[in-house]
Amino acid sequence: MALSSNSKQVYGYDLLLGLIAAFYVFMAPYTKVEESFNVQAMHDILYHRHHIEQYDHLEFPGVVPRTFIGSILISALASPVALAASLLQFPKLYSLYAVRLALGFIILSSLRFFRIQIRKNFGSQVEAFFVLLTAIQFHMLFYCTRPLPNILAFGLGQVFATIVFRCDILLLVSPLGLELLLTRSISLRKAVISCVIAASSFIGLTVMVDSVMWRRMLWPELEVFWFNSVLNRSSEWGTHAFHWYFTSALPRSLLVAYPLSVLGLFLDRRIRIYVIPVLSFVTLYSKLPHKELRFIISALPIFNLSAAVAAIRIYNNRKKSLWKYLNIAMLGLFLISLGCTILTFMASYENYPSGHALKALHKMGYVKHNSNDSWVHIDTFSAMNGISRFCENHEPWRYSKEEGIPIQEFQQRNFTYLLSEHAQINGYKCLLSTTGFSGTRLHAGFPPISLVKKPKVNVHGNTHNDEIIHRSWPGC
Repeated sequence: MALSSNSKQVYGYDLLLGLIAAFYVFMAPYTKVEESFNVQAMHDILYHRHHIEQYDHLEFPGVVPRTFIGSILISALASPVALAASLLQFPKLYSLYAVRLALGFIILSSLRFFRIQIRKNFGSQVEAFFVLLTAIQFHMLFYCTRPLPNILAFGLGQVFATIVFRCDILLLVSPLGLELLLTRSISLRKAVISCVIAASSFIGLTVMVDSVMWRRMLWPELEVFWFNSVLNRSSEWGTHAFHWYFTSALPRSLLVAYPLSVLGLFLDRRIRIYVIPVLSFVTLYSKLPHKELRFIISALPIFNLSAAVAAIRIYNNRKKSLWKYLNIAMLGLFLISLGCTILTFMASYENYPSGHALKALHKMGYVKHNSNDSWVHIDTFSAMNGISRFCENHEPWRYSKEEGIPIQEFQQRNFTYLLSEHAQINGYKCLLSTTGFSGTRLHAGFPPISLVKKPKVNVHGNTHNDEIIHRSWPGC
């Protein structure tokens, strides 16, 4: 019994967070454009192996080059599942599940280490609230399995992550390093020597690996740094006000933990030494015009720690007059946060319309006659909103992502099917459409908020193929 109780204490929290993350993987397996490089790289490593000339990045290199090191690591972990799926002739989507779960395992292992340090320094009650806050928030567990450079950096050593995956992690490492020096936790000489040795080793590793994969001498993160920070070209993808992280991103991601994290700074002085460097990180990042939540996702655990410190103080004092009302308000905010997470998940589920469209096409669109294969053209919008090479089926299906084809030219092409954001294309008939998240709407009743969905991706069939045209389709 004691062993069973100890096992629950050691692994129960990991199981809870792992099950939630896995639920998100299986319910929303598809990926978007931000994840495209790593997810395509993982596919190519698993299926093309040493045949680099067949890799996706050589045809679609993207705006800036990215490193293959994270993709190689995750692919190695997922390779047994991918091999088994290939031998059993399962769809490649099973391999996508595998790589995402492997990445989630690494991130949650990193989070587990952090949680254990919370227990040692703040106690098991703070640890319990930290887990609870993480579980009822959407973004951390949803993103922890998504192959973004920021997520790969989140789960690995900071010096390694800065040099290889995300140079902007330097904005987090610098305040932390300065604090360690000021508190004399490390000496300047030791810090400089360690950083020089680590930087030299990791630069050598990324240059060696990525120069082979990209077929030119390359340190990817140096080019990313030059593009984003020196040239400030990232602003071409949209900008937000300086305060956006504090007034939009953090409130949406932390939910009830946001006000609690502020309260924690006043209730426990010990937490300030951890929170202040992270606040500096977010503030420094706010100076860059282009902002996304994923850029600061590595800051969320520290804010959750501060929130957990405040939550346990409120809970333990709940029988006192003023604290009683704070406890009631906190419990109410927990329920509201859970509701927000459910709503956000429902919206995210509807945010990959082209993935659902291609799945429906595979189920209904196999051509038995009149053609040796089924040739599908995927337009840019569809490629950015749910489709990766993991979504492709084996022969007789084949796929094209050729860009820049004028819409009037498609009728001169011999594509069997088109996945397009356009509802009408000459020479093709719209066979089915999939909806996607378009916003929210307030109304009377329960729940007071509902999702607004609109047609996003249309599947068109070639009108010259009688088998397709005369088949029963859902329509558009």
